[in-house]
Amino acid sequence: MTRASDLKKSDVIEANGTLYAIRQIEVQSPSARGAATLYRVKASAVGGGPKFEERYKGDDDVTTVELLRRPVQFSYLDGDDYIFMDNEDFSQYLLKADDIADELAFITEDTEGLLALRVDDAVIGLELPASVVLEVTETAPAMKAASASARTKPATLNTGLVVQVPEYIVEGEKVRVNTAERKFMSRA
Repeated sequence: MTRASDLKKSDVIEANGTLYAIRQIEVQSPSARGAATLYRVKASAVGGGPKFEERYKGDDDVTTVELLRRPVQFSYLDGDDYIFMDNEDFSQYLLKADDIADELAFITEDTEGLLALRVDDAVIGLELPASVVLEVTETAPAMKAASASARTKPATLNTGLVVQVPEYIVEGEKVRVNTAERKFMSRA
């Protein structure tokens, strides 16, 4: 059992006899005194199936399932299926593009620190590292004297992700991006 306030994205909960992987958590803080903070959980069934949506108070107990995390590396793409190889025993895991749509913006062939999330023998998703290094493929030209300003410009990265970067960043540079906030952190 886990308190609703301690749930996080990619946790697996059990509801109505089915396992669901949490995809999104929205926190709603009431303005009235004494009212409880609500956690709106959106999840999808492990292995495909119906979606699940529920609201919990912060101190509600939610049944969670223990996850096994295995280090993996992106191997290849087969249609809409993404194949990942286990770094320890070299077994392969297949994940559908729909199941990892949020994570795809950060995954390249050389992304390190990826973890496959397993429940029993089923792989239900990926856990990203805190930050990844991506290459800038398209952005406006750098401005001279831009290093002293705090202004930003949009930059498209090699995975298609668009983030705001400082004006001194040019095409071809590698940048570190925070995976949780989807924001530029630094040059790599």
